[in-house]
Amino acid sequence: MTTNATAAAPPRTRSRVRQLAAASAGNAIEWYDWYAYSFLATTFGPLIFPSKSDIASTLGAFAVFAVGFFMRPIGGLLLGAIADRHGRRFALTATILLMGLGSLLVGITPTFASAGILAPIMLVVGRLISGLSIGGEFAASTTFLVESAPPNRRGLFASFQYVSTAIGQLCASGLAALLVTVLSKEAMTSWGWRVPFLLGTVVTLFALWLRRGIDETHDVSEKNRPKLFDAIRHYPKQSLLVCGITLGGTIAYYAWTTYLPTYAQQSAGFSKSEALTVSTISLAFFGLIQPLGGMISDRIGRKPMLLVFAGGFVVLIVPLLRLIGDAFWSLLAVSLAGMALLTCYTSIAAAVNAETIPARVRASGIGFPYSVTVAAFGGTAPYLGTWLASKGHGGLFPLYVAMLCAISFVVYFLMPERSKEPLR
Repeated sequence: MTTNATAAAPPRTRSRVRQLAAASAGNAIEWYDWYAYSFLATTFGPLIFPSKSDIASTLGAFAVFAVGFFMRPIGGLLLGAIADRHGRRFALTATILLMGLGSLLVGITPTFASAGILAPIMLVVGRLISGLSIGGEFAASTTFLVESAPPNRRGLFASFQYVSTAIGQLCASGLAALLVTVLSKEAMTSWGWRVPFLLGTVVTLFALWLRRGIDETHDVSEKNRPKLFDAIRHYPKQSLLVCGITLGGTIAYYAWTTYLPTYAQQSAGFSKSEALTVSTISLAFFGLIQPLGGMISDRIGRKPMLLVFAGGFVVLIVPLLRLIGDAFWSLLAVSLAGMALLTCYTSIAAAVNAETIPARVRASGIGFPYSVTVAAFGGTAPYLGTWLASKGHGGLFPLYVAMLCAISFVVYFLMPERSKEPLR
């Protein structure tokens, strides 16, 4: 591995706090924007996609959301390659500018009544930019976080990837709930739905300031800079390994954080308010315990944590779902138990991936296979679960989750333990 002064000398202790804050702020903003769109789509959907049916209008807004989701692999590849060729700091600056632009375009999108076809076009462009940036953000911030860490703290630093994700989700849901509570329906429809996106644009300026002062963690003077597909071409086994590492984690994450509230309403008769309350409490708990999971992995290694996660979901997902009764506390207990198991994966996923791919192609080598796996299996999980339930086969979905977790369990069992080794 080529080294220079920057690559050989990790950031000073006093600058590591800024490294963590800079990476976490961008990731939190990304997920804040992502979830703000999903929460408010039912409000602005009819304004951008007018139809005789509100359901059709909302589906139009969610179709745009899905298009942005599938831009993530492209962002992981392109912006990951930029991070490998020009440095992590350059790529992180690019992703924060893109996410600010994407939020701004959504926030100022005119209604169809005032601008005609320009309205949906503008919304689509905004979400394409956001999807591109979130794919690149994961690629760049994952590598940056782990490369900024001391050798014995990579798990701890990696855990902030999902700490910031939880913060972004909580901020989005909290602000959306506040706006709906304090604004009239007319005000919400007129201008209120724009507030989260415009606020997100402003906050990106703070994140941009944070990122301008960070230390570079990658050797940007390397003469043999990688080409776009070098990671896949030269490290095909490692690329497939990233897919295998991610497979069980992404299906379990989206099943538990996105589908579980819907499952509770459809199968156990919980109200939407009760399901969302449980989801909010569980998400806060999830964010708080991420650093604990990272620290434990720094002591005992990554494999034991991953095996507990995957084995736990294989064995327990069906019994846990059957434990959900009609009491609020039963749903909360099941949700918290799943979040604790899930933490054994999420808290260290960034570290495991970074320890798998060499530094020269680390960002693109992680970003592309990770994003493809998330788009194919994580992004489709809520839809698949809902579709199976509508056909009277809801019991098949947890078996599907267990099957994918079983595949990842085999991958975890066979993969080498690299937590005590220097980053390649």
